[in-house]
Amino acid sequence: MQRAIVGFRQDEHGEWAAELECGHGQHIRHKPPFQVRPWVLTEEGRAGRIGTELDCPHCNEAETPSPPG
Repeated sequence: MQRAIVGFRQDEHGEWAAELECGHGQHIRHKPPFQVRPWVLTEEGRAGRIGTELDCPHCNEAETPSPPG
């Protein structure tokens, strides 16, 4: 199910995750050559992706989001 990105956060390992409108999160990694997303490394790049839709596998499985924290 397509869900819009509403923000970003870093996990305990410093990896970036998109916060989706449904309340789920999805890691967005820049690990060339397999995952090439240099935009995630800058604040401007992440800000430019707000509103972009991603497929949420958790919603596809009808999972409810965990509370933040």
